[in-house]
Parts: sequence; C-alpha cells; structure tokens
Amino acid sequence: MNTDKDRENKISILGFSGGSNSAGSHANDHFGATVVRFVLSILFLSVFICVNPWFQIPVFAANTLTGIDVLEAQKFAPLVGKRVGLITNQTGVDRTGRSTIDLLAHAPGVKLVALFSPEHGIRGGADERIPSSTVAATGLPVYSLYGETLRPTDAMLAGIDVLVFDIQDAGVRFYTYITTMGYTMETAAAHHISYYVLDRPDPLGGERIEGPMLDADKTSFAGYFPMPVRMGMTLGEMAQMFNAENKIGCDLHIIAMRNWRRHDWFEDTGLPWVNPSPNLRSPRAEILYPGLEILQAGGVSVGRGTDAPFERVGAPWMHAAEFVEYMNRRALPGMRFVPERFTPDAGLYKGERCEGAKVIVTDRRSVANMRLGLEIAVALAKLYPGNFDPAKMIDLVGNADTIKRLKNGDDPASIVASWNADLNAFRKMRAKYLLYP
Repeated sequence: MNTDKDRENKISILGFSGGSNSAGSHANDHFGATVVRFVLSILFLSVFICVNPWFQIPVFAANTLTGIDVLEAQKFAPLVGKRVGLITNQTGVDRTGRSTIDLLAHAPGVKLVALFSPEHGIRGGADERIPSSTVAATGLPVYSLYGETLRPTDAMLAGIDVLVFDIQDAGVRFYTYITTMGYTMETAAAHHISYYVLDRPDPLGGERIEGPMLDADKTSFAGYFPMPVRMGMTLGEMAQMFNAENKIGCDLHIIAMRNWRRHDWFEDTGLPWVNPSPNLRSPRAEILYPGLEILQAGGVSVGRGTDAPFERVGAPWMHAAEFVEYMNRRALPGMRFVPERFTPDAGLYKGERCEGAKVIVTDRRSVANMRLGLEIAVALAKLYPGNFDPAKMIDLVGNADTIKRLKNGDDPASIVASWNADLNAFRKMRAKYLLYP
C-alpha cells in the first residue's frame, strides 16, 4: 500500500513538488527544465529521422504487408484445392524473408506443381538466356520464360489450375518483369486458367509519372504497353490496366498489399531489399536507374561491371572534369556530380579505363530521373560529337519524337514539356486502376 509520503516522493521525482522548501523547489525546477530539454531533444531527433530520406534506422517504417504476406494471413484460402504454377524469382519473399516457393510448397491444401522464371532466372543472378531446369530442393520443374520461349507453352501449363505471379518490379516500363506478367496473363486467358498477382510496392513510390510514352508501334519485350518510362503503379495496378485496356479477358485476382501508400518509397515499407536483378543493387541505385539505363545503348558505360552500377557514367573518350563542370552548371534538382575514373570488369568497355562522373543524390524526392537521362545525353552529344549516338537509345526510350529532339540538340526542359499532353491523358486513364491512396 502506498503512503501519502510515497505519493509525495513520486510527485517530486517528476519535478512537481508541492512542498514549500525553497532549496527543494529550486532543485525540482532545475530538474523539470532538464526533463523538458530532454523531451524536446527527442522530438527534434524524431522529426529529423522522419524527414531525412537517407536515415537508415527503420523506426518509422510502415508495416507494409505484400501480397504473399496477406495470402499467408488468409491461410492461402484462395489457392486451397488448386494446382498452382508460380511465376517468381529471388524477390518472391515474405516480410520475414521466407521464400514464396517454400511457403506455397508447404501450404495446407495447396499443390505447387511448377515454377516459371523471368529474365535473370529463378535466383536472379544470370545475364543471359536461361534454359529450363529443376529445383533440387523441391523437385519442381522450373520453366524459363527467358530462354527458348518468352511465354508458357501448352506442355508447361499441363495440370495447372492457377498461375500466381510474385516478383518485385523496378517501377520502370522497360524492366521486363512487366512484360512477363502481361504475356503470362494472355496465356492464362487463352487456357482459361485463373491468374493471381501477389502485389508489391513500386520501389520509386506510386506518385510520380515521368518520361515519354511508348509509341504504339514500338511495343516489345522491353515495352509491353503504351505508358511512360516511370508510371507510378504497382504490378497489381498494371495487371488490371493491361487486362482491361488490352482486352485480355483474364480471370484476374489481385492480392492487394496492406499499409502501403503512394508516397512510400521502398525504404519506408520496412520490407527486406532483395536485388531484383544482378546490377540493380540498392534503393539508391533504383532512383537513378530509369534515367541512366537509357544511355548505355548510345555508347556510354552506366557502371555495369563495377561496384556501383547505375550510380555513375563514363567512357574512355570522356573527360571527367569537363563533364562534371558541365553537368553541375545545369543545377539539376536533388543531385550533384563528382569526377570518377573506373575500369569495368564486365559489360561495355570491359577492361578499359573510363572517365566520367558519379551521380550523388542529395534529395531523392526532387530527382527527375528521366530529365537526368536527357541532360546527360545532350551533354555527351555536345561535348563528344561522334562518340555518343542518341538514335541508338530508341529501344528503351521508345518514343521517336523524343529521339528526334535529342538529335536536334533541343533543350532537355523543352523535351520534357513536350510529354505533358500524353502524360495527362495517361494519368486520367491510369486513375481507374489504382488500388492504394
């Protein structure tokens, strides 16, 4: 039982003494001020962590649940009694890092009968065409959709009731996992097989739309659907759009995420980062990837074969100081350039010493990554005429008018402005398929 004296002591500890002793009162006042300063310091630190995009402690990360996490919570009910073909790779993991393959293989009432792998293979480490194989641990066949065929064959689909897609995307039109999803949806519709997408975040957030629209006559494995380079959509949202706009007619089901909002970047989710492909190795590189990747075909290294792919550009014919001075004069929001020298051990200019720049992101929310790509392309064409050819970028840029403007030396800001009408029309169409606030 607490006595009155005990209660007085507890009150005093908090700095609110009711006594009349002046020395005690002064001490308590001092202690109270210390407590206030401590609380204010904690509040300041909390605000700093929240607003600093590069602070790595996940104290304020959202408790995002991906489609596989939600399916687990549902005890895999939608798939019970079904024979399942799983389209996945190393990114198919739940919040704790457990493989979707293992989860479905051991889910009560679910029969996992086949696996399908996209570009880079079931483990995500290959940079070439991949043959079909078998997973030793499960004994399941792994049918490659980046080998002799890009679509499942009739034989591959034998005995399958449901196709399930669980792959982490990069949020970029030319990342081929999008096309693999579209192709397998078409095949599922033709074979009257139900199709489930276990949704995952757009790692660049779901708000910003950027880049030129894909010309209708330039659809390919690196461009499945007429949309901008950065579309601000999850795979589940895109699946709905493809199904309706391309009139696929697939029996489509989206296992939506929980606790994900459009303004969330990947680091905000609290989910484990798994490299979606061999050279896309961090959320930091992901921010620069859309703008830098389009450049390689024009004749410049984007860091493949180094320790920081998609964070640098260079070539044997570039001069680092000259290029960096030019780019920093352009004052692109959210980034700066520092001189770099590197020698790739793979890819373009393998074994050759390159000069160029490392791109430092200072404010990820200000980065316009497609503007970055255009700015570098224009700089290279001006500084090193004859060494860099913007026309060769057409496959990933996917827009003839943009390439024409680049070849003419148009200012990048005017090229970006030329996209506005198409982007506004896409934004209006896209709104019908969004699943998250």
